[in-house]
Amino acid sequence: MPTVERRLVVTEEAGLHARPAAQFAQTAARYESEVTVARAVEPAAPDAGREVSARSVLALMTLNIRCGDEIVIRARGTDGSAVVDALALIASPS
Repeated sequence: MPTVERRLVVTEEAGLHARPAAQFAQTAARYESEVTVARAVEPAAPDAGREVSARSVLALMTLNIRCGDEIVIRARGTDGSAVVDALALIASPS
């Protein structure tokens, strides 16, 4: 299965909390690809490399992603590019 990855800076004012996290999870669930999200952090940071399912609002909120944070969205599956594009629009709607 092909894997698509995109790094981006979150520009959504609320970050990925509450409503944006719910919209993010609902959008990810509409696609077949397995999608994860991680904070883009320094390798020595405590949460380095911790990925969560993009389909779980609670898991997304545990990352505490705020406006200005850099994230990595990874999708593995046939519609990976489409789901990454859709999620990028939610996280960075500019």
